[in-house]
Amino acid sequence: MRKIGVLTSGGDSPGMNAAVVSVARSAALYGIPLIGIKRGYNGLLRKSANILDDLQELNLETVLDIADQPGTYLRTARCDEFRQAKYREFAMQTLKDMEIDGLVVIGGDGSFNGALELCRMGMPCIGIPGTIDNDLAYSEMSLGFDTAVNVCVDAIRKIRATSRSHDRPAVVEVMGRHCGDIALTAAVSTGSEICVVPEVPWTVEGIAMQLQRHLNKGNYRATIVLAEGCYAAMAPFNLYKFLTSHGKACYPEEPMSAVRFASVMKRMCGGAEARANVIGYVQRGAEPTARDSSFAFEAGNLAVRLLRDGIGNQVIGMHNGRVFYMPIETALKRKKQFNLPMFELVNSL
Repeated sequence: MRKIGVLTSGGDSPGMNAAVVSVARSAALYGIPLIGIKRGYNGLLRKSANILDDLQELNLETVLDIADQPGTYLRTARCDEFRQAKYREFAMQTLKDMEIDGLVVIGGDGSFNGALELCRMGMPCIGIPGTIDNDLAYSEMSLGFDTAVNVCVDAIRKIRATSRSHDRPAVVEVMGRHCGDIALTAAVSTGSEICVVPEVPWTVEGIAMQLQRHLNKGNYRATIVLAEGCYAAMAPFNLYKFLTSHGKACYPEEPMSAVRFASVMKRMCGGAEARANVIGYVQRGAEPTARDSSFAFEAGNLAVRLLRDGIGNQVIGMHNGRVFYMPIETALKRKKQFNLPMFELVNSL
């Protein structure tokens, strides 16, 4: 192993820097030079005018102090060109020119698909899951998920405190385009009464009935936690007709959002002053929790050891609280199982 490369790809997530530091420390321990590839696979395509904006030699002096920092030191971006064979061939040539014999890819399923293609071209790759959504089926957790949940929990607790003070329901939107794990875990952890996720079909009227049930019991500060992608699972609802008929200005074909959903809940539930909150990118830009940092530490070291031992085409994950690895292709074929019993429990209490 002459050199190892490391990149972060896709959406940024807390713990990516900790994983890079672990890779750097482990590579130094085994005497293997390390090259940081910037902005995901874009760095391998040499898009910048200056090579140092694409590829950077990493050592402990360079990265030792970034482990606790949010975001990703190497930057990150999606790379649509990498779907095309000619660009992957260019990337392989870059790796050969840099004398890189193994690559650590930190990202989600799209990043792992790119790594799989490089493996098929002869480049040993190891994947470390880095996505706050926790949408990789093969692993119990991914870098950033625990941090994102804790950010949401902290915010929801504060929101529920003021909801309690004013006897107002709250609508809280968290991240999760296709996976409702953040929403469900945050709802469970805060005692929120209603959870809405992309995995379970729902109706606006049905959620209003749930909220009204809590209001009727005297729970005027009930909290509805929405995953941002839940609107794709919503039954057809004429938002424009409903709001305009109830005296609320609205434009035709406006999409549903947390603010508009709260406005609908207010009018469906007897004027309850529902307030909308969107937690947003603070979930991705927070300092990693101890759980994310410790997973990054183990995963980074295991990735380097695998490459050192000539083992590629693997992804690292967590199972029963222990770090393990399995083939990339097998991992990508796994189907995510949503925790439906817990979801139903939250919404039934």
